[in-house]
Amino acid sequence: GPASPSIAGLSETYFIDTMKAFKSGDRQSTIMQRIAKGYSDEEYALMAAVFAKLPAASTKQKTDPAKVAAGQALHDKNCAKCHDENGALPDDDAGILASQWAPYLKYSLMDTKSGVRDMPKKMKKKVDALSDADIDALVHFYASQQ
Repeated sequence: GPASPSIAGLSETYFIDTMKAFKSGDRQSTIMQRIAKGYSDEEYALMAAVFAKLPAASTKQKTDPAKVAAGQALHDKNCAKCHDENGALPDDDAGILASQWAPYLKYSLMDTKSGVRDMPKKMKKKVDALSDADIDALVHFYASQQ
């Protein structure tokens, strides 16, 4: 649903690292921490291989063109170095942002800003500097990507 990410098309490395982080508790989640504990590293690798072969999901969502444009500018300034191709490149091992559900994107950014979700220092610093309006614009930008 809209509060969950699409994992189709994720790089194997990103998938495995994320599952290990859930399992260890380094990445917070109400549900995934419990689920991740039920699998071995070998099973993570098998799942990662399957999901990496799937095409990334394309979600049709209503977005505001002005917010999309503002989000594009913010992405270009702050995010493009690690989230190539407008957040659509799985090979950058930073997760796929393009066409993710808007509620999931917003929750993730808000969790990062509040400290609930850890991210690399350089990303956290940039997210912490975002206003609520900036976050909304980024959400519209990534949600608009097909």
